[in-house]
Amino acid sequence: MGDESEGSPTVRDLDRKHTPGLVGRPDRLAPMRLYTLSKRHFVLVFIVFFVCFGLTVFVGTEGPKVIQTSEANFSLNNSKKLKPIQIRSNPLSTYNQQLWLTCVIELNQSKEMSIQTSFPMTVKVDGLARDGTTMFIHNRVHNRTRTITCAGKCAEIIVAHLGYLNYTQYIVTVGFEHLKDVSIKEVTFTWKTYDPAFSKLEIWFRFFFLVLTFIVTCLFAHSLRKFSMRDWGIEHKWMAILLPLLLLYNDPIFPLSFLVNNWALGMLDDLFQSMFLCALLLFWLCVYHGIRVQGERKCLTFYLPKFFIVGLLWLACVTLGIWQTVNELRDPMYQYRVDTGNFQGMKVFFMLVAAVYVLYLLFLVVRACSELRHMPYVDLRLKFLTALTFVVLVISIVILYLRFGAQVLQDNFVAELSTYYQNYTEFLSFYGLLNFYLYTLAFVYSPSKTSLYESQLKDNPAFSMLNDSDDDVIYGSDYEDMPLQNGQAIRAQYKEESESD
Repeated sequence: MGDESEGSPTVRDLDRKHTPGLVGRPDRLAPMRLYTLSKRHFVLVFIVFFVCFGLTVFVGTEGPKVIQTSEANFSLNNSKKLKPIQIRSNPLSTYNQQLWLTCVIELNQSKEMSIQTSFPMTVKVDGLARDGTTMFIHNRVHNRTRTITCAGKCAEIIVAHLGYLNYTQYIVTVGFEHLKDVSIKEVTFTWKTYDPAFSKLEIWFRFFFLVLTFIVTCLFAHSLRKFSMRDWGIEHKWMAILLPLLLLYNDPIFPLSFLVNNWALGMLDDLFQSMFLCALLLFWLCVYHGIRVQGERKCLTFYLPKFFIVGLLWLACVTLGIWQTVNELRDPMYQYRVDTGNFQGMKVFFMLVAAVYVLYLLFLVVRACSELRHMPYVDLRLKFLTALTFVVLVISIVILYLRFGAQVLQDNFVAELSTYYQNYTEFLSFYGLLNFYLYTLAFVYSPSKTSLYESQLKDNPAFSMLNDSDDDVIYGSDYEDMPLQNGQAIRAQYKEESESD
């Protein structure tokens, strides 16, 4: 009895020493499906991820156009030049979501000539209700400075933008009275709005991802129900945060914005998306740092710097969004260029904080990979997360580059017409990419069906010694001292070699 009592601690110590995910921690972490996957299974996981993403891209290519347009041409001569131009929009519904009015000016001059001049443009917006009554929106005529730039062909000018449609039709009166130094030949106005077919498909696909995320969240929570939260690893805890935020990212109240035309619902959608994206940035920082710092993670030294950096990014995004929305509600002619000083300051601030984040993340990744690359199981967690995240980031950068080119962070920094989805493929590729990324992480981080039984059997010294010889109990078996990459595969290989000997 005395020998057995002295041997038991040895077994527990060996068990703790070789437990997956335990580096310097006395307690046992909840296992992950990641530990039981072979190389063939890893390849299969990535294949399924690419197939699902490829399906969303294929469906997107068959979808409708995002923006529908309608044009109105006005030829000007000397008698009409100074008179305001009145343009009536097509009948609209809430499925059109937003409305832009742009114009292209054609001058009476040679196409080889270049010209750039600023002039005051006046805009008056009237809304037509369903009963035919006309409402004067904002109760004043708006006056903003616009710049006309011509080099062969004049650049498009955004006349007005309505982010929320409260009327079924709009009449916009545009004045070029102060443009006296330029001879205008023709003005082409273009109404741009969301295609109702796109809005309806957007509702359905958001609802599809919402239901799918809810199912994945329930399955992930169900797989961890028999494990105490004290035994959850840092990946488990973060997935328990990210999956509910992914539900908000898919916006369960999005269809309500088509029934109740209120700007607050649109702001909530932007808020939900910014919360999820910033939580994802925080997840990468915490995992790559927390996987090295086992045990107690102090709030002041571990979480506070990360929350501070990501919080500044979130604050900058939300501030820019609210700033743009509030000003557009008061003035449909508002653009960030009219407040260039403050906008440039906010843009520089955002870029500096983003650069700090990228450098900090690279530092954590390099340190984690260099210090833990030979640790059993831990290096597997690092390799998988790094590989999948790298794939997602590369795809995102490729999509952004194809969409905006090298000017991605210049004129498109604030939400304008050019920053909205131009086709259905862009919408589905972004939404599908992030959703399938979280689904894949939830799958590999969730415990397998037999993990609880194996964990309990291994934790109990009485059961663990049933199949061990006396030498294994006292001195430990050989396979416990081997570097583990896949526990089941190595244990099976060792037993086969032992039987053959």
